[in-house]
Amino acid sequence: MCDNDVYSDQATASKPTNPFSLALAASALGLVMTPTVWADAATERLTERLSPLESYHATFEQRILDGSGERLQEAHGEMWLSRPGLLRWEVEAPYAQTVVSDGEEVYLYDPDLEQVTVQGVDDRVTHTPAMLLSGNVKDLAESYDVFYEEESDEEVFTLIPLSAETLFEELSLTFNGETLTELWMTDSTGQRTAIAFSDIRQNGAIDEQRFIFDIPDNVDVIREGR
Repeated sequence: MCDNDVYSDQATASKPTNPFSLALAASALGLVMTPTVWADAATERLTERLSPLESYHATFEQRILDGSGERLQEAHGEMWLSRPGLLRWEVEAPYAQTVVSDGEEVYLYDPDLEQVTVQGVDDRVTHTPAMLLSGNVKDLAESYDVFYEEESDEEVFTLIPLSAETLFEELSLTFNGETLTELWMTDSTGQRTAIAFSDIRQNGAIDEQRFIFDIPDNVDVIREGR
């Protein structure tokens, strides 16, 4: 296959893609008066959890479930993020994929398809779950209704987008203490994606080269929205 730049509004693929491909995130009340804390207080509490997060590195296990809870796909890999706007998300199996954001563009590399998709970091991309974690937490209140629950020794934050220009209808972030341990996403079809993080390192040094993507030779390059 030769090098090609293809300009299109929509990239197509022959196999399912990771939901994060374009896919990637509050003041202590003292006493929780009800099981669910209302949106303003929950947003403040989530901001307190996310604001100190400058970098994050973890391995992950991902499960995709249909609306009835049947398991459709499993994947695992490794991710790195650094604020502002830097992300590397590597799926190792069953299908290798790499997603890299350098803060200005997002690159999705699918070696099986010999294809790289390039998209500018616009509002739709920044509202994907992984990019949300690497973005500006001050925008949370403007973009989401946020709700909060305590479950045993964990805190669960649920984000409902205010705009239709998102890839999910509901996103849940689970923290154990100050550490993000799990993420759930539900899309408009009822399909759910569950991601559990392990080997977590928060605010450690990450080589900036992780967030630079060099397009391989002999692949198709699709530049979306151009």
